[in-house]
Amino acid sequence: MGRYASSRNYGYGKQLAHAGKTALRDHYGQGHHSTVATHSERWTQFAVWAREQGVRDVAKIDNQELAATYAQHMRDQVEAGEISVATAQNRISSVNTIFAALRGDRQVQVSPSEYAGSRSAVRTEAPAARDIRRVQSATEALREAGLPRAAAVLELARTLGVRREEAVKADLDRWSREAARHGAVNVLEGTKGGRDAPRWVPIGEAQRRALASAVAARPDGSHNLIAPHERYAQLAISRGGEIAQGRAILQQHGLPGYHDARAAYACQRYEQITGCPAPAVAGYRQAPRDLDRQARTTISAELGHGRLDVLTAYVGSSR
Repeated sequence: MGRYASSRNYGYGKQLAHAGKTALRDHYGQGHHSTVATHSERWTQFAVWAREQGVRDVAKIDNQELAATYAQHMRDQVEAGEISVATAQNRISSVNTIFAALRGDRQVQVSPSEYAGSRSAVRTEAPAARDIRRVQSATEALREAGLPRAAAVLELARTLGVRREEAVKADLDRWSREAARHGAVNVLEGTKGGRDAPRWVPIGEAQRRALASAVAARPDGSHNLIAPHERYAQLAISRGGEIAQGRAILQQHGLPGYHDARAAYACQRYEQITGCPAPAVAGYRQAPRDLDRQARTTISAELGHGRLDVLTAYVGSSR
């Protein structure tokens, strides 16, 4: 294991960035200097991100879930046009490599191409969460399992199209006021890159019910789904965290994850705007091209994306 007396970061020290670099040096026997330098530079970026999530000791966290969440973050940056697919793939690959060095095994593996490259793919099948009854069944099962906050995240993702982190960190008091006053909520907290540009999502009856359920599920003394005594990572990323626990129940009900509910929202909104099923649902584009583009522009803004071509991964091809 590590070379230090401290058990933090698998015995490689308190500072995550330094721990990864030291573990990699040990892994390569003090050789491969260029490789170590390249991986270490990318790992430092991961360490900065992890600290922002409240993670300082990866030995106490579900490493696979943490790596997958970081890979999703990389995918978000690719979608926003902030980094290239190659850069995202390299950063994910380095995380895999250094986790192997820290742990002494290869139990943590996230596919760089699956995450960094998947958003250039075209969705050809309807999201499983498009089936409202399936979502309701999963939601009930989550509550019965004592995971009301996981249920709230699923409902918010399905009805408002928000990401997992956005659902967890949302200021529910502000959302409730905005829903009453404007018939829409402004998604600000938990957005990728901490963006604060207005992002209004319309509120109807289904959204009001989901918001009410989230308010009921939030811990005492909190304005979001995170309890005053816990961090986001403990709730959503760590081994045994409520949101992470909920994933198994989602899969039991045929839902691949919380993100699938976001795609289902996009497909539903497409049909509401165009009057035609999304291409991923119908198998081809039925809506006139100008109406199709209008829908994609609206949905892209509601999902918090900066590029229309990203919508092919949610609603299917525009051709």
